[in-house]
Amino acid sequence: MTASSVSVARPRALTFGNVWLSAVILAVLFIYPFVFGKTMNFGISTLLFAGLAMSWNILGGWAGQTSLGHAALLGIGAYTMTLLATPERVPALFGGPVAPWWGTLIGMALAVALAAVWGALTFRLRGSYFTLSTIAVALVIRLVAINSEWTGGSEGLFMPELPRFFGLDLFDRRVEYWLSFAFVVLTLLVTHLIRRSRLGYALQAVREDEDGARALGIDPTRMKLIAFMISAALTALGGALYAIYLQAFEPHTLLELPISVQIALMAIIGGRTSIQGPLIGAVLLATFGEVFRNVFSSANLLIYGVLILLVTLYAPNGIMGLFARGGQKLGTAR
Repeated sequence: MTASSVSVARPRALTFGNVWLSAVILAVLFIYPFVFGKTMNFGISTLLFAGLAMSWNILGGWAGQTSLGHAALLGIGAYTMTLLATPERVPALFGGPVAPWWGTLIGMALAVALAAVWGALTFRLRGSYFTLSTIAVALVIRLVAINSEWTGGSEGLFMPELPRFFGLDLFDRRVEYWLSFAFVVLTLLVTHLIRRSRLGYALQAVREDEDGARALGIDPTRMKLIAFMISAALTALGGALYAIYLQAFEPHTLLELPISVQIALMAIIGGRTSIQGPLIGAVLLATFGEVFRNVFSSANLLIYGVLILLVTLYAPNGIMGLFARGGQKLGTAR
């Protein structure tokens, strides 16, 4: 394998097309609570999973490492923030409850540390072997949460009363919507910055051909590890926000395999080689889930499997890939 076999282009600065598409999507999300104020729960949940899908895509899309264990990172963010905010559960060394924003940062740090160890042990594996390893790690963390009294066991945790955040009630649905919106803006911004950076170029090279990337002087393991750590931090942040939104949760709510599959599927359906694809995929899948919630509520994994099969066969680059291909055909026709 030679360096010439790697066919990737160095990412350029942000294009107007990408910036404008992101701006239009954010504008629609910005006006949502003013137009659809009675469906705030749906809006918050959709935004949170959109941010989680974009966080996953940093590893699963740009680095090409398909993870089905991101529910573990989501759970770390949720459990850490909630445990440290609960007086009867907070460790003595903290001397009392920890403000949710500090608990969130601690959860993000723990998720990054886990990703560093996790990645160092598993990034030598490729393809389905890496994916299976992510499922295994997530199952271990789920078992720990279920069997630990400190984490509430199978009964889970209830969110305690939280201090105000700059005078805002964190249990107010409108406040939660804007926090979720800020989470989406952050993940979208990080994705844009990665795409235009040397890291983005290196990740694209690794995704296309690890051996060829190595021949170009790129360390694939290091690049994937950086992507995993960034993805883990953002996923844990989303987990903390999700815990506030739920107000009560248990291992079956956060740490089950379908959660990881759902996050990954949102990115895959939207297009994991695009910036906005995971966001669009999240909106579509969330809408589909809401419309058919009562019909297919007990067949999530089956539906996800069928969707993955259809996307793999007919739209390997997702919805954004279909749009790009259609645009190219239109341009050729002209």
